[in-house]
Amino acid sequence: MALAPAGIRQAALPTLQLIDLACRRGDRVLFEGVHLGVAAGRVVWLRGSNGRGKTSLLRLVTGLASPEKGEVLWDGEPIRRSGRYRSELVHIGHANALKEDLTVIESLVFLARIHGRDASEQALQHGLELFGLASRRRAPVRTLSQGQRRRVALARLALESRPGLWVLDEPFDAVDAEGTQRLNALLASHQERGGSVLLTSHQPVISPALQPVEFDLDRLVS
Repeated sequence: MALAPAGIRQAALPTLQLIDLACRRGDRVLFEGVHLGVAAGRVVWLRGSNGRGKTSLLRLVTGLASPEKGEVLWDGEPIRRSGRYRSELVHIGHANALKEDLTVIESLVFLARIHGRDASEQALQHGLELFGLASRRRAPVRTLSQGQRRRVALARLALESRPGLWVLDEPFDAVDAEGTQRLNALLASHQERGGSVLLTSHQPVISPALQPVEFDLDRLVS
């Protein structure tokens, strides 16, 4: 199991463990034999060609799907039986999960409250300003571009102040250079406080300073 990079402050955050994990879609086995640990203070970059199963693996990690074989453990316990996993998990999928008729600020309030996070005006304003959305706070989601919608979803990360596990599916998708820089800064702050990250990205925009560990599904034999 890899240790956190030098200089990263450790926290009492468990290691996410994937044990002999396999995933099937219909008659096709997407992957099998996945053994992976994501420790506190570590960023793991999940890679693989299109259709290889990256999103499917993240769905197994978040409990949205069940594996064909193997286990996903948090603090040594299957995630479905863990009493603390849900409160320490932040999942942002490839779809932004925003309601078309809500405004930007209403969407962020909804995301914060449903996950038990700080929904104070100060916290919300900070998240919107970080991703350049303060001037659009009253705009309906349906009027936003794809990149703006992605930034609304990512602004939720700015509400996090404690160590936890971030599971992010293509978080850099449709994000411009400035947004990429700010997302990397958020990841660095999260890593510094002892949080862990499992993410996918089809482009090499993850900051080298994060010292990400790459895990390539294409290298598995299935």
